[in-house]
This record gives sequence, C-alpha cells and structure tokens, in this order.
Amino acid sequence: MKALKSVLLIFIFLLAIPCLSLSQESFHSGGVAYCEGCHTMHNSIGGVSVYNKTYNKSPRVLPPGQTNAYLMIGTDQGSTCLYCHSAKLGTTGPSSYSILTLDADMPTGSPPTQLSPGGDFAWLRKQYSWVPSWGGAVEYSNGDRKGHNIIASDFGYIADNTLTTAPGGTYPSNNLSCTSCHDPHGKYRIVNGGLIKVSSTGTSVPPIARSGSYGDTPTATEAVGVYRLLGGKNYQPKSLSGSYAFSYDPFYAVSPIDYNRSESTSDSRVSYGKGVSLWCANCHEIMHTMFGGYEHPVDQALASTIQANYNAYVKSGDFTGNIATAYTSLVPFQLDNQSDLTQLKNATTSTAGAASSDRVMCLSCHRAHASGWDSISRWNNSSTFLTVAGDYPGTDASGKGANGEFAQGRTKTEVQAAFYGRPANVFATYQRSLCNKCHLKD
Repeated sequence: MKALKSVLLIFIFLLAIPCLSLSQESFHSGGVAYCEGCHTMHNSIGGVSVYNKTYNKSPRVLPPGQTNAYLMIGTDQGSTCLYCHSAKLGTTGPSSYSILTLDADMPTGSPPTQLSPGGDFAWLRKQYSWVPSWGGAVEYSNGDRKGHNIIASDFGYIADNTLTTAPGGTYPSNNLSCTSCHDPHGKYRIVNGGLIKVSSTGTSVPPIARSGSYGDTPTATEAVGVYRLLGGKNYQPKSLSGSYAFSYDPFYAVSPIDYNRSESTSDSRVSYGKGVSLWCANCHEIMHTMFGGYEHPVDQALASTIQANYNAYVKSGDFTGNIATAYTSLVPFQLDNQSDLTQLKNATTSTAGAASSDRVMCLSCHRAHASGWDSISRWNNSSTFLTVAGDYPGTDASGKGANGEFAQGRTKTEVQAAFYGRPANVFATYQRSLCNKCHLKD
C-alpha cells in the first residue's frame, strides 16, 4: 500500500511539472499539447498554488483560485513557454530543447550555454562596452540588439528598449513573445502531397500524428506538424489587437534530432526549404526584395558566380574548397524551393555546398532567436577581424587580440561560444567577415 501511495505521489508530481519528464516531441508532437501543460484551470492542486509551488519563478504571489491571463501557468505567454524551454538551473552545456540559459548560470564573462540553431535568448542579457585602441569615445554592444526581445516577465525579459516596431514592418515590440512566431496550439500542418493546411471552423483536415520538424512525412490519413509550430496565413495571437495577421505560411525545414550541441568538430545542419524569407516577411515585409525594400536580395537563386564562391571559400585567403564539403552552418542557405520532407531530412547529414538553384535567405546571415552579435548576426559584422593572430580576440587575449576594436568587451570564451564552440584554427589567422563566403572580397 505504501509503495502504491508513493507511486501515486510521484505521478501527481510529474503531472504538476509536465516538461521535466517529457521531450519536446512527445509533449507537442507537432501540434497542440495537453491543455494543463500550459494552462491551469484553478491554480490549485491539493489546495496549493500550482503557479508558485511548481514553477517558483514569479515576482508576485498568486493564491489558489487566482490565475494569470488566459489561465496560463506563467505571467505571460513568453514566460509560459520558457518554463519548459529554459535550461534547468546548474546546466553547464547544451540541453535538448532549451533555448535560454538562466542568469545564475551565466556570470560576467561567461557565455550562454545553449547552442540550438536559433540561438540562446540569454545573449539579450549581454551588455558590452569598449574603447578602441586608438582612443576616442566608449562604444557599446547592447543586449537588446542581439535578438528578438521577447517579453517573459517571470524571467526578467522585457520589450525592446530601442525599437517600437519590427524593423521593416509594423508588428509592435511591446507585444512580442514566443507566440508571435510559434502557434502554441499548433494548428498548421503538412498533409499528404506536401501542402500546408490549418484546422479552422468549417474545414476538415487530417489530424496531426507527429512532428514534421525532424522529417516525418504525412500519410493519406495523417498530417505532420509544420516546422517548429510556426504560425501561417491568418495567424495572430489572441492577445494581439490590430491588423497583424500573417500573410504567409510557415517555411519547410527539417532539423537533426541532436540540433542543440557544440559544433566544435562538425556542423549541425538544419535543411531549410521553401518559403523562409517570405515567412520572415510576415513581420519584416520591407526587408524583402519582393516588396521593393532593402537592397540585399533574399529568396533569389544564388546563380553560378555566388555558387562557385560559396563552394570555393574555406577561409580568408583560402579559396580551394569543393562542393562536397563546402557547407557551413554559419552561412546556411535555402535548398532551392524544396518542400519534400524526405529530401530535406536527407540533407541534414550532408556536408555539400550550394547548387546554383539554391537561395539566399534571411537566415543565411541571421539567427532566429538571438546570437552573440548585434543584429542577430551569425558572425561579428562590426569588426574587421573575427580572429587575430590565429586566436579569438577577447579582453583576456594577448597582444592585438585584446584591443577594444577586436575584443569589443567580450572574453575569448564568449567569442568562441558565439561561434558555437568552433576552435579558432578553423578560420584564417586573420579571418575577415563571413560575407566573403559568398562575395570573396578577402
């Protein structure tokens, strides 16, 4: 009897903390998860507040029977997502589906620890300042320039301090959260034949049986979820008023299962397919060439010259590469207009470079969540050199590598983490911008 009672207590405890025992795949499985994973109907289990007892991160106290907006377990949407998607306290390395390092695990001079392709939101906490070696005014790299400034008040994340709307668009920054991009109810799906459908009133669509993020394919009677539960046409969070509904469906992509890991010895390759930049244009429309916006092309075929440059470029001064091993996740590209999930899955294990029909996209230069560099860039676009004398720059570097214009307030460890653990010797002794992977100007 005592043993049965113990088992029941453990089961109840696990129900109260749903994310600790479930993987991302088994919780979401490509669509809407069980309701009490994100909502609490009465904020009470056995007369104890679920909100404070289980999650214990809120600055305010909610007694049993009093709930947050939309009955969420967190104060807001972003906080609710991060209760599962933040790394546990004491985590020292990449941890599955975690996209946030807690402040306590990131002391001054130490980098965020999560290495998912989208990046770790904790980079938003990193404020840097320096004075160039030739003197002059103090220069800054502020935290809010390093990523999408999601609001997650239980974790101390607030709206962008500088921008009031999305660059190139009108989406309000004071309403930006995880659910601005990801549909928490996961209604968008890929059906047999590769089309994207959404469940809505008056429609009949195949049910979602599994995630589509890892290459599982739909059948005649079962759909798979779209990549990372992204919102599609007409998507708009319930909490957002105004005419901000999406115009474009989610893009096609497939990720390897072990996507959150160091890239010190090999790249984690997400195979990006059809529609990446158009999906970004849901919020950043004027950034897209289609709408007569800024000059750098997106969603256009690389053509022969850029393709040849990409495949030849190894590092500054070394243009001896070949297509078989030319890929780098620091400068990814879209695979033509690919929407076949099996083909995309096969590409996740490939090191092959670009074909002339492949496309430049927003994520060729930017990460989706946050990065160690301003403008969510995949490399430092405000320094002449990424490496100095064969080593990473840093405030703790020797020689010129410690100069403010190269170190920019960061330690060598932080710089290496921003490059996902790559050793400095994969670059040239004086490596210049990775824009040169396509443009060969160094």
